[in-house]
Amino acid sequence: MNKLNTITRRSVLSVLFVLALFTTFQSFSGVEAKDLSDWFEDNRERAQAVEENSTRNIGLFAKFLQFAGVEKTLISSSEEVESSLTLEEAIDFSKYPSRTVVATGYTAGVESTGKDSSHPQYGITYSGVKVKRDLYSTIAADLNVFPLGTVLFIPDYGYGVVADKGGAIKGNKIDLYYDTVADVYEKWGKRTVEVYVIEMGNGKLTEEVLAMKNEDESMQVFRQQYIGKKS
Repeated sequence: MNKLNTITRRSVLSVLFVLALFTTFQSFSGVEAKDLSDWFEDNRERAQAVEENSTRNIGLFAKFLQFAGVEKTLISSSEEVESSLTLEEAIDFSKYPSRTVVATGYTAGVESTGKDSSHPQYGITYSGVKVKRDLYSTIAADLNVFPLGTVLFIPDYGYGVVADKGGAIKGNKIDLYYDTVADVYEKWGKRTVEVYVIEMGNGKLTEEVLAMKNEDESMQVFRQQYIGKKS
């Protein structure tokens, strides 16, 4: 019984001590116990909100890094695939009108034009542009069939732009420019092929137009493939 009285007395004294402590704090600070409780609650909620925002931001940042990594991988894969394609594989030429022609090869030399390197018109086509073997090469055709400036796609040769004519090039015949006689025989010879008419010409061709076609940024991957084969 005495032990129970002692415990009860100590409990009452503890409660009175806490009440006295809060009363003293209130008298010095002017803050009521309820205000103090509200302050703790407000700060607890703010801390929780900060923690949630931090967690969400970290999650968003992680997702961004993951997306950036995937996007980089996709771009890299796309470039690798694109760079491995040939023109025939990358472009559906069947959507263009086609024409069956007999195609031969020619050079700027005496064997094809009767002119040597000392001639003032050596390497100059009927259109006025210089002969060129490039992504878009200069070719000769019957101008009544394919006017100057006509763009053809010739399988296993590439794009050809009609820049020249020839005495023996009549009807459905074309002449493909190569740098050397050896290239003509080794890489082409004489073939009957189906060519695709990409664009009909307007009867003229300039160096600027030819350069613009060869320097088209979207086509450089194919041009590089050609340059690599050429070298």
